Amino acid sequence: MSATVLYTPEVLAAAMSLAQWPWDDSLPLVGEARSRACGSTLQIGLARNDAGQISRIGLRPHACAVGQAAAQVFAAAAIGHTAESLTQARAELGAWLAGEGAEPDWPGIGLLRTARDYPGRHGAIVLAWDAALAALAEPAKAG
Repeated sequence: MSATVLYTPEVLAAAMSLAQWPWDDSLPLVGEARSRACGSTLQIGLARNDAGQISRIGLRPHACAVGQAAAQVFAAAAIGHTAESLTQARAELGAWLAGEGAEPDWPGIGLLRTARDYPGRHGAIVLAWDAALAALAEPAKAG
């Protein structure tokens, strides 16, 4: 067992800040991801601009504090990203969590360093990226 503290005050504060991205049924792209390890889920609603960049986000989390904190880290920096840039970021995140790559260049990702020591939480950490990529892969719903 790791001596690293998983639920730091910073992680808990980030988890509590998700109200900044309330769920919005009008968002045309919806994706969901689930962690097989812990059962956490996250639904994400997105809108894109004409350049294909994320322009709005809404979150519906049913996740542990780590998953919620990771969703906050994602949402705080996701505006302006495209499917391609998210795919790259998700690959970097996966490599970092596996100990096979450098810390990703994603604003705020350092908040999740302590959770990296808990492989059972890795699925919760990647939920937002996975849900966003699922949303971006789907055709927009009629408005």
